[in-house]
Amino acid sequence: MQKEQLAEHLRRYHRGAENAVISRELECTFHVSGKELRDQVNALRREGVPIASDQNGYFYAKTEAEVRLTIRHMRNRISGISAAITGLRRSLAAFDDTQIRLPLEGGDDS
Repeated sequence: MQKEQLAEHLRRYHRGAENAVISRELECTFHVSGKELRDQVNALRREGVPIASDQNGYFYAKTEAEVRLTIRHMRNRISGISAAITGLRRSLAAFDDTQIRLPLEGGDDS
């Protein structure tokens, strides 16, 4: 599937939140995996194509409010992931092997 085909399909058939489509339907339509679909949606969004999503699925945004709600949802996910990372960092104390560890900015565990 080319991402342009996905964008056109959403624009034509799933414009606005009221016409959202679940990812499974898009996966079947385009014969792709869930990961491939998410990667294509992400690529389109990075290019500025207004692919929005909510609890009902993906859709081509019809209004500014739909884009803003999608951005808010994505920011909430970032916050949740950040909190999980913080908790995992705290859990590292259980693995302390008495070596001195210096935090390095930009390293694998930063």
